[in-house]
Amino acid sequence: MEEKSKKYKIVLFAGYACSNRCVFCVNADKRGLPERTTGELLSSIYAAKKKGADVLEIIGGEATMRPDFTALVRAAKDVGIAEVVCATNGRVFADMSMARAIVGAGIDALIFSIHGPSAAIHDALTASPGSFSELMKGLANLKKLGFKRVGGNTTVVKGNMRTLPAQAGLYVRLGIRNVEYIFVDPNYGGAKNDFFGLVPKISSAAPYMRKALGIGLAAGFDQWKARYVPLCHFRGFEAQISEMNERQLFRTEHWAPDFINTDAIVSRGVVGRRRTEACKGCARFNVCEGLWVEYLKRYGDHELKAIK
Repeated sequence: MEEKSKKYKIVLFAGYACSNRCVFCVNADKRGLPERTTGELLSSIYAAKKKGADVLEIIGGEATMRPDFTALVRAAKDVGIAEVVCATNGRVFADMSMARAIVGAGIDALIFSIHGPSAAIHDALTASPGSFSELMKGLANLKKLGFKRVGGNTTVVKGNMRTLPAQAGLYVRLGIRNVEYIFVDPNYGGAKNDFFGLVPKISSAAPYMRKALGIGLAAGFDQWKARYVPLCHFRGFEAQISEMNERQLFRTEHWAPDFINTDAIVSRGVVGRRRTEACKGCARFNVCEGLWVEYLKRYGDHELKAIK
């Protein structure tokens, strides 16, 4: 697909403050950085529109905590950005008045981060007792409001990988048709700081991830995907790999308080992930991003098996 035919997406980081303390969070070491001001974020929104953004994804931290969040959403819609999306831990939506205000501001889609099929698992990983209960209430409030564009994402770590089939069952019961199972990023933050406590081997996690995807397919949910995984562990699921889908559909930039990345898709393959000698001759070599650099430092590449 030609670049000009792809959607241009800007991911706008409002800051790193969050009401959860997820043990694996890639931004765990950035939580003390100052939040961006309303003026700075409005300037970024206007700049995004000027650059021709089709999609604006507002994230944090937890952007919905900000008192100006609805104003930011409304501003993005007022200047004519077609899709305004937010990735969220979902807790703010437990307050019906907040849920109503955010929906009323014009948000187009919400992505709820759900890291376990139960409070025991989710709350342990978020290090925030009550977080599962609040996000579930938030989902119920959105349903009452008739808001349907809700997706989900689950970060895959040692503490939840075996429960992914149960997690898939929860997503099916909730009717969430767009889901990502995200293999944890250990290059930075919490998963780097506690690598062996949190990061599973891909050969251990992949079977549970594949089973979860299969549960979605059986329920008719073909937009469930795996992210940040080597393709040799996902044969037959190539249509459900986020990176492959992303490269076909989007041009993506990340605008954060401490960095700007003008090509998030290309830079991830150049800086964040690697293919190794074990990948040479693989039939998927040109489309697979391999494994995280920090993963390869700690576990090596013996799990990578070239597809002939």
